[in-house]
Amino acid sequence: MLNQTSVTEFLLLGVTDIQELQPVLFVVFLAIYIVSLAGNGAILMVVISDPRLHSPMYFFLGNLSCLDICYSTVTLPKMLENFLSTHKAISFFGCISQLHFFHFLGSTESMLLAVMAFDRFVAICKPLHYILIMNHQVCIQMVVTVWITGFFYALLHSVMTSRLNFCGSNHIRHFFCDIKPLLELACGNTDLNEWLLNTVTGTIAMGSFFLTFLSYFYIIIYLFFKTHSCSMLHKALSTCASHFSVVVLLFVPVVFIYIHPASSSSMDQDQIIAVIYSVVTPVLNPLIYTLRNKEVKGVLRRVM
Repeated sequence: MLNQTSVTEFLLLGVTDIQELQPVLFVVFLAIYIVSLAGNGAILMVVISDPRLHSPMYFFLGNLSCLDICYSTVTLPKMLENFLSTHKAISFFGCISQLHFFHFLGSTESMLLAVMAFDRFVAICKPLHYILIMNHQVCIQMVVTVWITGFFYALLHSVMTSRLNFCGSNHIRHFFCDIKPLLELACGNTDLNEWLLNTVTGTIAMGSFFLTFLSYFYIIIYLFFKTHSCSMLHKALSTCASHFSVVVLLFVPVVFIYIHPASSSSMDQDQIIAVIYSVVTPVLNPLIYTLRNKEVKGVLRRVM
């Protein structure tokens, strides 16, 4: 992934250049990072250690927690370091690596959310066939598929970005290395990179969102016609709504940032939106998907 460029490092300008805000933001994002690690780490530990949670739903939740731990770690430690540092440099190789793992983990999570929605659809709408459809081998194949697809999707972007020439400014107007800020700094034609970003990213994001939406839509329709208990219907709808809210928080910002045309005037807005899906969503996932679950809370109490 070597390119012909005179730039050996980049400078991450971060979320703000106001020095007085740097310590405050450091404390805020450090707290968010600790909560994310603690919440997702606890869920991962519980799912692995308790045999009663070795079911498809918790297998997927364990993968989601693992993804969220890694996803937060890709951007937040470097972001925290830059809050306290005057030299906010990142090497060329480090920048491309951060870009790769950010898109690898982000795309894998979006596809995993679609798999989890499908799992809930089968469990609720086809309960008699659930064990047959979502058997252990199928679950492993689905998870391996989304991890491998996410890796090669990110590899495509990281290779194509690393081949660009960067012969001018090395100041990235973002708090981590992402494709659009790097395309702004590139010399030469970036039409292919932008086409890949819009087409491939759009396909994965919109495809995963559509499958997730379709699964929850069928669940809601099924419950309306099959469930005669108002309390059960309300509980199921509440669960579906909370799950889908996390999906919206992940997908809507992604579509907004990566599908609409890049412009220097939109970069500040993109940074704020990027905080939602790269920082906030990994914290909300354990709270909404798992810690509201009675079985998991019971196991956590016993462990504590």
